[in-house]
Amino acid sequence: MQKIEEMLISLLASLVFVSQCVGSLNPPLNDDVVGLIVFKADIQDSKGTLSSWNQDDDTPCNWVAVKCDPRSNRVTELNLDGFSLSGQIGRGLLQLQFLYKLSLARNNLTGSISLSLAWLEHLSIIDLSENSLSGPIPDDFFKQCGSLRSISLAKNKFSGKIPASLSSCTTLGSVNFSSNQFSGSLPAGFWSLSGLRSLDLSDNLLEGEIPTGIEALNNLRAINLSKNKFGGGFPKGIGSCLLLRSIDLSDNSISGYLPDAMQKLSLCNYLSLSNNLLAGEFPSWIGEMKRLETLDLSGNRFSGLVPNSIGNIQSLKVLNLSSNGLTGNLPESMANCGNLLALDFSRNSMGGDLPLWIFGSGGEKVARLENKLGSFNSVPKLQILDLSDNEFTGKISSSIEIMNSLQFLNLSGNSLVGPIPVTIGELKELHVLDLSYNLLNGSIPLEIGGAFSLKELRLERNLLIGQIPSSVANWSSLTILILSHNNLTGPIPTAVAKLTSLQDVDLSFNSLSGGLPKQLANLPNLSSFNISHNQLQGELPAGGFFNTISPFSVIGNPSLCGAAVNKSCPAVLPKPIVLNPNSSSDSAPGLIPETLGHKRIILSVSALIAIGAAAVIVVGVITITVLNLHVRSSTSRSAAALSLSTGYEFSHSPATDANSGKLVMFSGEPDFSTGAHALLNKDCELGRGGFGAVYQTVLQDGHSVAIKKLTVSSLVKSQEDFEREVKKLGKVRHQNLVALEGYYWTPSLQLLIYEFVSGGSLYKHLHEGPRGHFLSWNERFNIILGTAKSLAHLHHSNIIHYNIKSSNVLLDSSGEPKVGDFGLARLLPMLDCYILSSKIQSALGYMAPEFACRTVKITEKCDVYGFGVLVLEIVTGKRPVEYMEDDVVVLCDMVRGALEEGRMEECVDESLQGNFPADEAVRVMKLGLICTSQVPSNRPDMGEVLNILELIRCPSEGQEDSG
Repeated sequence: MQKIEEMLISLLASLVFVSQCVGSLNPPLNDDVVGLIVFKADIQDSKGTLSSWNQDDDTPCNWVAVKCDPRSNRVTELNLDGFSLSGQIGRGLLQLQFLYKLSLARNNLTGSISLSLAWLEHLSIIDLSENSLSGPIPDDFFKQCGSLRSISLAKNKFSGKIPASLSSCTTLGSVNFSSNQFSGSLPAGFWSLSGLRSLDLSDNLLEGEIPTGIEALNNLRAINLSKNKFGGGFPKGIGSCLLLRSIDLSDNSISGYLPDAMQKLSLCNYLSLSNNLLAGEFPSWIGEMKRLETLDLSGNRFSGLVPNSIGNIQSLKVLNLSSNGLTGNLPESMANCGNLLALDFSRNSMGGDLPLWIFGSGGEKVARLENKLGSFNSVPKLQILDLSDNEFTGKISSSIEIMNSLQFLNLSGNSLVGPIPVTIGELKELHVLDLSYNLLNGSIPLEIGGAFSLKELRLERNLLIGQIPSSVANWSSLTILILSHNNLTGPIPTAVAKLTSLQDVDLSFNSLSGGLPKQLANLPNLSSFNISHNQLQGELPAGGFFNTISPFSVIGNPSLCGAAVNKSCPAVLPKPIVLNPNSSSDSAPGLIPETLGHKRIILSVSALIAIGAAAVIVVGVITITVLNLHVRSSTSRSAAALSLSTGYEFSHSPATDANSGKLVMFSGEPDFSTGAHALLNKDCELGRGGFGAVYQTVLQDGHSVAIKKLTVSSLVKSQEDFEREVKKLGKVRHQNLVALEGYYWTPSLQLLIYEFVSGGSLYKHLHEGPRGHFLSWNERFNIILGTAKSLAHLHHSNIIHYNIKSSNVLLDSSGEPKVGDFGLARLLPMLDCYILSSKIQSALGYMAPEFACRTVKITEKCDVYGFGVLVLEIVTGKRPVEYMEDDVVVLCDMVRGALEEGRMEECVDESLQGNFPADEAVRVMKLGLICTSQVPSNRPDMGEVLNILELIRCPSEGQEDSG
């Protein structure tokens, strides 16, 4: 190609010579015409924009995109910007000896630039940006660049190193090599180009340190080295470039601290150092950079408080300090930054209430702010606010409506409480609202539909109740609707099926009921629709997205039918199950009446589960009773021998007969020489539970112990397995667990030796205590908290309690709770889950639903369910299941119903006589309801429960009467 070009130029030159010799009437061909025609021959002009370029013309000065000097008629500018040209840059341009400006930007030119355009004596501006040029820049490209002032090779595919010859272009004022694949370090002489005013090397693969010598670029107005691999310390000399207005060193690996000299950059209006390794306290001098409009220090390691001086930057429009280690609250001085458009403090460790200067309020604190600041200046222009993933607390102010320009609001991942303010509906410009992962309660307000511009709504993992408001119909542009992991009830509004822009919907892990609107199948853009783990029923919509919906998106709704759940839909729904509790006057307390009468009571899901559990218990008790009959006589003989002897024959090896056994105490020597006759004495019996009777006795050293005689002897594991499991339980120590101090073993008799807890069971305090004594709110809360700590400790030790109930929570002399009977199921071999559940879940009402299901794995979430029931029992003073004259009352259902009707305070134990913090009690009951979710995965783990309890605990703890 190069030879062809040279031949063409030679041919044209010969024509010029011949025409001059023969005295042709036509004037000689112009060098510029020759050069441009040759240049045109190397490119493709798909739109024919260069059709005016005619080689028969005397001069190219009238051609499109060509400018000439009016005196010399020589080409000075060639501007082909955006002409949709393709092909390669040919040598014809070298003929344009008086070219001043060359712009070939925004085309599709390819190949490398082998010609040294910079050698053109008068060329001052080169713009080859936004093409597909590739390859390295020749080392001598800038060898002769005496007039070059501006060069842009941006947005191409150039590679290799930036040539060292660039350092010789002392007249350069602007360099833009951004968005290429240049690599290696910059040439050493580059930082001596003192005439540079603008430098953009962003989005390349450059590396090395930015030297302190950068201060030599004292004419620099803008520097952008972002998206490279620069490392080392922060260039301290940059603070001496006093004319800098824009600095972008983001997305590198620059470390160290920001130098104090930076505050001298009083003209700087743009500073972005995001996504580096910068550290140290957030600079207090930042307020001296008063002309800043954009400040982005996100993605670093800054720590400490945001200084008050930041309020001095009144011109600030964009502030992004996300993903650092900042603490404290936002300073009130920022109320002066009235021009803020975007504010992002997400992913820090900031806390306290949401700043009033942002959200506004009519309260006393705002009045103090007004006095302090002269006039309270919120941020009415704010369009983007992101405070997510911090530790903010308190409520969202109802004055949020003053932020009427807001388009993006993200407060997720905090500890916000209270309701969603109805005034959010006044934010007419709001596109994204994310309040997920908080402790917000109450219902989703109907008024939220007033924010008709919403495109994304995320409220998952809160404590929200009530129904999905029908006002969702107003969100015609909504694409994402996430409401999962709440306590929402009622049907899915038909209006949802009219939101044609919907793409992702997640309503899982709620208590939604009713059927699905058939029109949902008509949504054209739907890509995911998760309704799993609710109480929905009826047939799934047919057609559209629902023809291929994943089964995992609909599981946990037993009454749903259709192809996705592999269940055909019945033609007639079954009648509700009813019972008459008065049908049998001989029924013992705690048992479900067996006959059905004329009085119809429609039972809830929880009541049905309770009935099923009762049936399971009866079967289990009968089974285990039969299994125990054949060992009762031998056990009695062992017990008789034990109670009549004045001492035991203890061996340190497994016993081989019923009258000798192995005693192990986990601390101290075994000694039952005194008080042994009372071990199994009926007069010393403390009570009976699912695993056996408990007796009190006193050791020789004077301290009392509780002895549990296991009544499931025939089911106990082998001695080796028994001892291994008991020793594991003996190692578990916690102030809120009853300590296992030892054990006694024979093949026919097993005893567990526990510390003696003198205060009796929680059940007796709640339900059998004298009228003059009752548990105060503080005592109840501390019992709940202590029980939660004990279960969290057990779960951390990989032990499931299996048998949480108030009779297994004991109170010591100071009222501290101690949980007993933990992990005893580990002593039994693998049993049918029905038998196991009937034995260890001896109190109806605490049983998690999965105990009655063969296909669901028993996990720690069973304990969480029992704990939730216990919480409600402690707060209300009522048993988990109570039988009235004409009704069966399931505690969980009663409290849930009160929650939906807004009268939860009425559920609190009457004995407290209003002497309790209502807010705190309601939150505790809501926590109990969450723990008793029918779906195990919808329950929190005990670690999360502890965190929530600590957040609920009022700072004023202890001010009320201790009772």
